[in-house]
Amino acid sequence: MGDIDPEQGETLDSEGRRPKRGANRPIENERNGCCDFHETISKWMLPEDAREVYLEKANCRPPPIFIILISIAELAVFIYYAVWKPHKQWVTLDESIWKSPLTYDPKKREEAWRFFSYMFVHAGVEHIVGNLIMQLLLGIPLELVHKGFEVGMVYMAGVLAGSLASSIFDPLSVLVGASGGVYALMGGYFMNAVVNFREMIPLLGVFRILLIVLIVGTDFGFAFYRRFISHEGGLQVSFVAHFGGIVAGMTIGYVFFSAYNEKLLKDPRFWICIVGFIVFLIFAVFFNIFISPAS
Repeated sequence: MGDIDPEQGETLDSEGRRPKRGANRPIENERNGCCDFHETISKWMLPEDAREVYLEKANCRPPPIFIILISIAELAVFIYYAVWKPHKQWVTLDESIWKSPLTYDPKKREEAWRFFSYMFVHAGVEHIVGNLIMQLLLGIPLELVHKGFEVGMVYMAGVLAGSLASSIFDPLSVLVGASGGVYALMGGYFMNAVVNFREMIPLLGVFRILLIVLIVGTDFGFAFYRRFISHEGGLQVSFVAHFGGIVAGMTIGYVFFSAYNEKLLKDPRFWICIVGFIVFLIFAVFFNIFISPAS
């Protein structure tokens, strides 16, 4: 049995040291209804100095509702367009999505909702399956750690950045898919894995970084193919949303995901990213109204 520290009233271990904060973590976690996999998630998502704080507070309330609901909505829209008009195969859909009021069409960009709603429309099975797998595998752990508001803000920032970047750098191409939001999550997670490399278990860090690079490289390959070789429905499908999303993730996403248990409003990086995003938004609106060749 350990000694008692007379100053703090704490039980010391056999070597006279205070127990680490969170040493009674299993009891607290059981009392809070914490899921057993939180400790594993903390190793993947957080640097070492933030894990104990997370595990002391970890529970499954609220559940990762944002990423689950957005995934269900995207799947529902895909199924709707897949059965609305008969298709010989679901690998690639045709007119049912290109004429959708949700698709981003540069000729109809005055319908401002299209800059967001394009995320619900996907070009085929491999398109939606790839996005759903990535955003669920990455989004659920991120939302368990950072909660729905932060993950939702990063995801939607990536979606908007993707469509705005496409409207500027590939202004004559249509846009479908949730890749902007998915890439924003990946970009934020990637930056944290790089910056906190030594604190996030080096071997796992190498695996994380290599896996993200492999996934991004493969997905970009398919995106280039759709843009320059396979003109689906006779239209050019933009890939620039991938770039917009990943830049949003590596800036806004990095700030949101690195500021665990801290006040974002007191973080100067937060305001730099917000101001930069607003400047980009103003320029994109000006470009689309007065300069775009799609006018």
